[in-house]
Amino acid sequence: MSLLEGLNGPADLKKMDEQQLGAICAELRREIIATVARTGGHLGSSLGVVELTVALHRLLDSPTDRIVWDTGHQAYPHKLLTGRLGRFGTLRQIDGVGGFPRREESPHDVMDGGHAGTGVSIAQGLALARDQRGSTERVVAVVGDAALMSGLSLEALNDLGHRKTRLVVVLNDNEMSISPTVGAVSGYLSKIKLSRTWRDSREAYDNAVERIPAVGSTLLEWSRRFRGAVVDFAQDGRLFEDLGITYVGPVDGHDLAELQAVFGTVFDRLDGPVVVHVRTQKGRGYRPAEADQVSFHGAALPPMDLTEAGLPPITTPAAPEPASGRRSPNYTAVISDELVAIGREDARVVAITAGMPTGTGLSKFGQVFPDRFIDVGIAEQHAMTVATGLALAGQRPFVALYSTFLQRAYDQVVHDVCQNDAPVVIGVDRAGLVGEDGTSHQGMFTLSAQRTLPYLVIASPKDEQEARSLLRTAFAQPHPFALHYPRDAGFDLPSVEPALLPIGKGEVIREGSDLAIIGFGPIVMRGMEAAERLGQDGWSVAVANARFAKPLDGELIRSVARGKRLVITLEESALPGGFGSAVVEELADAGLTDASLRGIPVLRIGIPAGEFVHHGAVGDLRRLTRLDVDGIVGQVEEALVELGIGTLMAAAGLDERKG
Repeated sequence: MSLLEGLNGPADLKKMDEQQLGAICAELRREIIATVARTGGHLGSSLGVVELTVALHRLLDSPTDRIVWDTGHQAYPHKLLTGRLGRFGTLRQIDGVGGFPRREESPHDVMDGGHAGTGVSIAQGLALARDQRGSTERVVAVVGDAALMSGLSLEALNDLGHRKTRLVVVLNDNEMSISPTVGAVSGYLSKIKLSRTWRDSREAYDNAVERIPAVGSTLLEWSRRFRGAVVDFAQDGRLFEDLGITYVGPVDGHDLAELQAVFGTVFDRLDGPVVVHVRTQKGRGYRPAEADQVSFHGAALPPMDLTEAGLPPITTPAAPEPASGRRSPNYTAVISDELVAIGREDARVVAITAGMPTGTGLSKFGQVFPDRFIDVGIAEQHAMTVATGLALAGQRPFVALYSTFLQRAYDQVVHDVCQNDAPVVIGVDRAGLVGEDGTSHQGMFTLSAQRTLPYLVIASPKDEQEARSLLRTAFAQPHPFALHYPRDAGFDLPSVEPALLPIGKGEVIREGSDLAIIGFGPIVMRGMEAAERLGQDGWSVAVANARFAKPLDGELIRSVARGKRLVITLEESALPGGFGSAVVEELADAGLTDASLRGIPVLRIGIPAGEFVHHGAVGDLRRLTRLDVDGIVGQVEEALVELGIGTLMAAAGLDERKG
């Protein structure tokens, strides 16, 4: 039995010697690499925090002591140390271990994570609650360097320094955004600040100087400035010190002995807020990930050579290649390429991302137009408002954000973009079900939130070629424009010349007299397949591609719905307030003056309300939420039965059913 298999919980780490702890670290890396090679996932960040995780769990008493993993994609070692080794092979699969901390999985998971920058605020809330009830548990937040510079983190740090809350913030610096000062003087200052003598003498000195008549307060101010200047010169962390937070570091994040020594002292001696700056290497222990930290970040990874980690190669058969011999580009790539083409034609076009240039595809634009590409880091709110400023100054900004992260900038979309009617084009990437990253990443709420906003145009294409046309349409009109598109691959359609489309106008792509399917986005193509299947039962089914959820093509909706026995709406977003609701509202309003539109039943098909969608392959999630073709057909057939005109009557023939 390996050491990891024999672990009954993180408390067992306290019984191990340094050699055994080193062996545990090696086993953790092998398990993570072997699993992620099969399931996909966030490889680099998890490999980088192995020693840090072991050190924290050895010194703390989780779950009594609380470890908050900001974002949470680096928590694989934590999961393996806290009882999930036996199930770790199910990582990110249906009913399996989640790719982020999940409270339902383990009492060691403090919060359900997934979005960056929340850790310090959560940790401070836990620490304040501890202080209010008079308990003594220790609270630690592990935050990445990029996440620590997000707006929410900075707000939390400011309040933390003001309140002097006792907790430890671990700054996990994996060289993605901070280049710290290192050297003997810096390390020496950290040792000084960790000593009780230094802290007691500094406080005594300050009190004595301040009591000097007439000049005490002035002398104290100059003394503190000088002391700060010395620290600023020799050591990073001046920002934290100015906020009233003790800064310690940098510490080698792969030196277990040093980590334990520093954290042991911090936990035992320091009473207020402390930032411990730990330097780690993303992908540590797997050379391809060390060399290419961006590609091996996650969640979809390049092919992995397990022999690099001393593991046997994966023997499962590779996925079959498409019949065409090539894979269809996904919507992100199509949008990115078209944006570059538009940028060549219009020098006003500017591309903005919030720390996701590769994921959103905007790195391509940045390579061609570096002077017109802006990466603001993990700061979605700033991205949206700076885009507003650019638009008000005559530029044409395109802001690409994942749907789930766009939620963080909702106020800026309302107050800055829409209130100013600024022509900002918002690329709502990963709209709909995303898959293995789970509840925090499904793009299911944005459409409902956006539908109420004045001036905002909301569109989604039925296929990748229509996506190109809609992007050009967005830049050709003067209002805010949200273009929703999924993570999916396109349909491998031949390239066509993109055309400007009339705002608020959809199209009928299949005629029919019995039922009407009206869809928004690529789910329209599943609606076409469903119509074919229903047609085999004798139903005549019309299919309409709405293209726009706002403004809605009311004329199209009314004409397609009139005379139908059932109208079906399709969307891959949360049902409450979504596209289907817009269609129901349109028919209800029209029915006040048009008797032919009264009483038409409407079946809204989308992501069911009332709960989040968990992790798993997108195809599996669509099956479970009944958004695949089988699920759509099944829901329609069930509705027809409820209406008394179900499949049994369909089998009786068209004339009887019409009668």
